[in-house]
Amino acid sequence: MRQYLAGKIRNVALAGHSSAGKTSLAEALLYKAGASDRLGKVADGNTVCDFDPEEIKRQVTVSSAIAPFSWGSTKINLIDTPGLFDFAGGMYEGVRPVESVLIAVSAKSGVSVGTEKAYKLAQELHKAKMFFVNKMDAEHGDFYKVLEELKAAFGPSVCPIVVPYVEDHKVLCYINLIDNKAYTYDGSGNPAETEMPDFGHRVEGLTAAISEAVAETDEALFEKYFSGEAFTRDEILKGIHDGVQKGAITPVLCGSALNLAGVDMLLDCMVDLLPSAWEEGAELASDKDGEPVEIACTDEAPLAAYVFKTVADPFVGKLSFIKVVSGKLSSEITPVNARTGEPERLGKIVYIKGKKQEDTAFITAGDIGAVTKLSSAMTGDSLCDPKRVVSFEELKFPAPCLSMAIKLGGKGDDGKVAGGLQRLMEEDPTMGYENNVETKQQLISGLGEQHIDVIVSKLKSKFGVEVGLVAPRVAYRETIRKKVKVEGKHKKQTGGHGQFGHVWIEFEPCDSDGLFFEEKVFGGAVPKGFFPAVEKGLQDCIKHGVLAGYPVVGLHATLVDGSYHPVDSSEMAFKMAASIAYKEGMAQASPVILEPIGNLKAYVPESNTGDIMGELNKRRGRVLGMNPASDGLTEIEAEVPMSEMSDFATLIRSTTQGRGYFELAFARYEQLPQMLEAKVIEDAKAMKEEE
Repeated sequence: MRQYLAGKIRNVALAGHSSAGKTSLAEALLYKAGASDRLGKVADGNTVCDFDPEEIKRQVTVSSAIAPFSWGSTKINLIDTPGLFDFAGGMYEGVRPVESVLIAVSAKSGVSVGTEKAYKLAQELHKAKMFFVNKMDAEHGDFYKVLEELKAAFGPSVCPIVVPYVEDHKVLCYINLIDNKAYTYDGSGNPAETEMPDFGHRVEGLTAAISEAVAETDEALFEKYFSGEAFTRDEILKGIHDGVQKGAITPVLCGSALNLAGVDMLLDCMVDLLPSAWEEGAELASDKDGEPVEIACTDEAPLAAYVFKTVADPFVGKLSFIKVVSGKLSSEITPVNARTGEPERLGKIVYIKGKKQEDTAFITAGDIGAVTKLSSAMTGDSLCDPKRVVSFEELKFPAPCLSMAIKLGGKGDDGKVAGGLQRLMEEDPTMGYENNVETKQQLISGLGEQHIDVIVSKLKSKFGVEVGLVAPRVAYRETIRKKVKVEGKHKKQTGGHGQFGHVWIEFEPCDSDGLFFEEKVFGGAVPKGFFPAVEKGLQDCIKHGVLAGYPVVGLHATLVDGSYHPVDSSEMAFKMAASIAYKEGMAQASPVILEPIGNLKAYVPESNTGDIMGELNKRRGRVLGMNPASDGLTEIEAEVPMSEMSDFATLIRSTTQGRGYFELAFARYEQLPQMLEAKVIEDAKAMKEEE
């Protein structure tokens, strides 16, 4: 692929709600631009961007994919991103390196939650935005209804550029409001200019709206508009381009990815209206002292680039996707990793199109490519010329909210599972892994059920480890509720020395994370040398409570009396005596089970607050209050038992159609209701039998 200067590069992420036809639209753009020799279909599993076996099997986009192509003298780096919320990490990593976001909207479904999320992310990261109303060929598709929804949701910046002329629910032609021309399309997507239909005053109104939007972008244009002069085509294009760059105008186009209608006009508008990498590719970074520094997007400056996506393949090795902000990335330079401070040896430098790689000598400023076998570089790392080491701001990915425990298929797979998951975590910043020593479970976390299902599937296909999933165990605790004084005597006569240890210990509840031990022995009934043995015996014992075997907390033990034998007493004998006293004392001191309580902050639309609070009450939660939050959401603060929250991520998503999210953090332990104790004890016994 030939090299392009930053002014001739458009980096565009394709985002939107699931099933809006993003991957099909990417396929149509590639085919129309001549970058692909066939129009692939998601159902047939032969598209350029959905090449992963998981994507072909599920017929949904699971991770972001890059597909560069040229239109005229301009290179467009298109990044197709997932629409399902379970794979939101792919949308985040796809939007990070681009200057513009093309949001696909279904003409049937209209503005959905995925549309809102894509727009919000683009807004937060200061990206230019453009809408494409797809599926205009579908029955019940209604462009003008969708246009009204877009205006209602995203405000007056929404500006139609290409609109359909519809009769009897069928699109007869598409009107380009910039050129004021109408086009029909044949079955192969080839355009033919046709006579402008009689649209009444609608076209005049839409054209006037464009002129008004253009006038707002420049003082000279405003004066011209105010004096009643018509804008030239170049003035309209420049005005819209400047408005899009500033975020004041969000163009809306329409067509069909399936029959290629309107795709040529979309390509023209991507080149003419969206900002180039040279215009908007500059980024703020931090130097070694943490001071902000602006990195201009130019080949003349020292190298500054960052890794925005990583693919870890057990056979091919690691592939790091890189956006070059300034300078050139070539094999002639050994860049420094700003995070580690160490130089990075570059492997092959390649351009990526779907799953295909094309070798290149270098990647210019503003362009996107990949490097193989970077040993220590991770997603978010900055690669720089040693003369100017800077760090670009890392993108914050959504935190995993659903955890499941792994059930191993075979013995000895623990290491393979851990190794495989570590590799998968390199390429997916939205997943988590923890080997919980207390519950003796390996836990994987993700953004939803499908996300975790894909992780398990990749473990099998990439690393040859088959695992099952079970609900995570809850880390309960045990404690006592009353004060008791008990005796512990260990007396054993053997052939040689005997064993003798005798203690009186008072047990009472206290506020501690484990055992608080003290001694109040008078008259040397128990020699001081055996005090540590008594404490050690109790410390060993509190690892397992008497009810269900969970660790004991809040236990105050006081050694008050005892006796010893000058020959037969030993540290081991007193440890055993303490153990006997512990078992006796715990049984008599009203032992109870404690459950972990979490502090929940759930963010939901106001219309769903009643449903969520009702659900929290069912889960034995206590609602503490409600506060207004950003994006029109309401924050519900509550305290809930952690044991009741394993499927809350799925529930909040289904109740709020994906708009809601939550944060849950451990707060403290509280007594488990007595009616639930029997079930917890039974489960604990079953767990021991499994081990």
